[in-house]
Amino acid sequence: MPSMLSRYATPFTTGLFLVSLISGIALFFHWGTAAFREMHEWLSMVLILPFVLHVWKNWRPFLMYFKRLQMALALSICLIAGLIFAWPAITGTSGQAGGNPAFAMAGIVTGGTPSQLAPLLGQSEETVVAKLKEQGFSAAEPGRKLEEIATASGKQPIEMMAALAAMRVNP
Repeated sequence: MPSMLSRYATPFTTGLFLVSLISGIALFFHWGTAAFREMHEWLSMVLILPFVLHVWKNWRPFLMYFKRLQMALALSICLIAGLIFAWPAITGTSGQAGGNPAFAMAGIVTGGTPSQLAPLLGQSEETVVAKLKEQGFSAAEPGRKLEEIATASGKQPIEMMAALAAMRVNP
């Protein structure tokens, strides 16, 4: 079994690296994000196993790299580059609280009321409230926050977002 694993470590490392490379480039340029995001995340996690097997198979030559200045320099540069990109989110200086901006916007929307959101949906507040009630949001009222309506109606905020998205009148 170990010889079989060692025979496949490098080929799987190469194949999964190529998948990660191509999907990462597509994500960077926002090409087919829906198709590539989950693939990139999951298969990059799967890449860990063949990488570990590859390092294990090549342990002695791998250790030799640590005796050279190039490895210390390369690892230091990679660490610094990672910190540069992560620093604004870590310190809160990025202008946003961090995380997915879509989730931040969902929080902003559900913090509003049906009367505040109605113009964005191209609806009257009465129509928004009526449609929410039709969707099972029995606590819907014009001046009540959408997150409160969802909770009081026994539903999740994501269900509220789905109901609101379905109400959008296309111009």
